[in-house]
Amino acid sequence: MKVKICANKSVIDAKMCVDAGADLIGVLVGQEHNSTDFINKETAKRICSFVDKKCDVVLVTHLTNANKIINLTNFIGNNYIQLHSEISETEVEKIVKKLPQIKLIRVIHIDKSGEILTNINQIKCADYYLLDSFNIKENKVGGTGCVHNWEASAKLVKSLNKLVFLAGGLTPDNVKEAILKVQPYGVDVNTGCKLNGIKNAKKVLDFVRNAKSVE
Repeated sequence: MKVKICANKSVIDAKMCVDAGADLIGVLVGQEHNSTDFINKETAKRICSFVDKKCDVVLVTHLTNANKIINLTNFIGNNYIQLHSEISETEVEKIVKKLPQIKLIRVIHIDKSGEILTNINQIKCADYYLLDSFNIKENKVGGTGCVHNWEASAKLVKSLNKLVFLAGGLTPDNVKEAILKVQPYGVDVNTGCKLNGIKNAKKVLDFVRNAKSVE
């Protein structure tokens, strides 16, 4: 089971994830929706330099302009990009052409009832999919802390032709159940590893251990 810990805002956060055995960490740069987790590109670069291939680094962005995303990646040094927005496939194709070595994660939003809010048929370029909750009321496209319908997620995992990460309201306490029900390739956590809004080393460690304990 692959584990991604998202929304790292400092080297201290990143160290928690590396020490816990996370496979991927996310840095959020390029904000266009509500979130308190975004950082500037300089901080993201420092985090990436610290990690130094101890795990994979994912640039998570709301940006929809290919050139801006390409320039950010070249500056930061991440080896994954997670497009957490309604970006045109023309722009995505530009990213793939310019950065063929970068792995691409595409988000599929699901609401609490299980309704799929993303037009999956329009997605042409992806190495992985990420199933995440969507909070329309608060204009949050990620980091919602909301669990969506895992039955819908399980069906998607079986039907999609790419490996799938599960996100949305995961915590150290529910990640085992989520994995057993959905059978994803990996899990992704943000708010579930925070205490009073700050990333917590024990929660990170517990999350990674619990996720990887599922056989």
